[in-house]
Amino acid sequence: MPPINKASLFQTLPPERPLLLKAALADRTIVVFDDDPTGTQTVYDLPVLTDWSTDGLLRELRAGTPAFYVLTNSRSMPGPEARALTLDAALRLKLAALAAGRKVSVISRSDSTLRGHFPAETDALDEALGPHNGVLIAPFFLEGGRFTIDDVHYVAEGDVLVPAAETPFARDAAFGYHHSNVREWVQEKTGGRIRAADVASISLTDIRSGGSQRVAEKLSVLVSRRVCVVNAASLSDMAIVTDAIAQAEARGARLLCRSAASLVQMRLGLATRPLLDARALALKRESAGLIVVGSYVPKTTTQLNALLATGIAAVELNVARLLDNAQQTVEIARARNAVEAQLRAGTDVVVYTSRELVSGVDARDSLAIGGRVSSGLVALLSELRVRPRYVIAKGGITSSDLATKALKMRRAWVLGQLLPGVPVWRGENESRHPGMPYVVFPGNVGGDNALVDAVNMLA
Repeated sequence: MPPINKASLFQTLPPERPLLLKAALADRTIVVFDDDPTGTQTVYDLPVLTDWSTDGLLRELRAGTPAFYVLTNSRSMPGPEARALTLDAALRLKLAALAAGRKVSVISRSDSTLRGHFPAETDALDEALGPHNGVLIAPFFLEGGRFTIDDVHYVAEGDVLVPAAETPFARDAAFGYHHSNVREWVQEKTGGRIRAADVASISLTDIRSGGSQRVAEKLSVLVSRRVCVVNAASLSDMAIVTDAIAQAEARGARLLCRSAASLVQMRLGLATRPLLDARALALKRESAGLIVVGSYVPKTTTQLNALLATGIAAVELNVARLLDNAQQTVEIARARNAVEAQLRAGTDVVVYTSRELVSGVDARDSLAIGGRVSSGLVALLSELRVRPRYVIAKGGITSSDLATKALKMRRAWVLGQLLPGVPVWRGENESRHPGMPYVVFPGNVGGDNALVDAVNMLA
């Protein structure tokens, strides 16, 4: 399937409707199960839980916030473990919701480039919280340039839309795939259990010509966990879809969404807020900033190279040494001492893993290698004796592990976005550095100079 000019394709689409935001239904709480922390990239003024004890979930349900995130970081795990973890968290949510007397609607937030544990996670959520009438697949993500048109999912590269299966994301060692048509992707990922012909679809004609009433009608007739592709090419499209979801749920439909971040934003009726900067974050002048780069996607490496070209202080962690039990401790100590020296001198510093990607013999082995590398970064940050002015964590697994294991965040508050699709958290009092801004920078988001821009904005 060849790339296509974005402007030419968009000219063939039905006219877009005005963007109308509608708040989520007040009779329920939206709970977002997030397979890595980048899912908060379109929201603000919401909590993220990294600890999902039943008591913690109950407190959150009783607090009255319209939505909250449960960070599972399941994308870093093999499929069986991801399913078991999701099932455990969902069963705890079920108990908490019963105790609180509160309805919940669940969103399984995952990658906008179709990576992640589907259908393992949606199957687990349905087992614990179902049965659901339909499972909606909605990977549209505006800030990342991800569009679904005529059931084909695209990744924008400048003015060109590249079918998702033709991008580097589709060659992911753990989550690779061969189909850009989302119906065919569902068949591929379910091993043929769900045939492409049996997958329903909400088209752009349904959305832009029929509006939320037409979409709600189509959603209301889904039965037996039928999978349905959601097409979208604008926030207005997604706002219409989420309004239709609310209408269908008000009529009794039970819908489980597997989506990227834009659906969450529209489901909650959140307008796009101005970007944050150093002044808005009330950054103190103490110490200096720390940028940690663990992601290996090509976009991240390009952004890292642009940052290194500015002359910023840099410390490389050698991956081969991290994977060698005899050298790991010495390598981490060397890098940590170098980072501390720069921070004490008041100099921003980037620490990054060497760029030669080390893959395993299969998906499980590749995930295990990634886990070892991430553990090295966690050890480095955990033992730092200087509090950074801020931390930027580049990559989904990297940012999750650093937040939960190194910075000990159990509950964080999403402040907003530093750049489009790049959220900023603030840890609460139990975290290692309360109040320190923590920038969750997805590996696959932003232009070539995005990392440079982020550092400059925090200067």
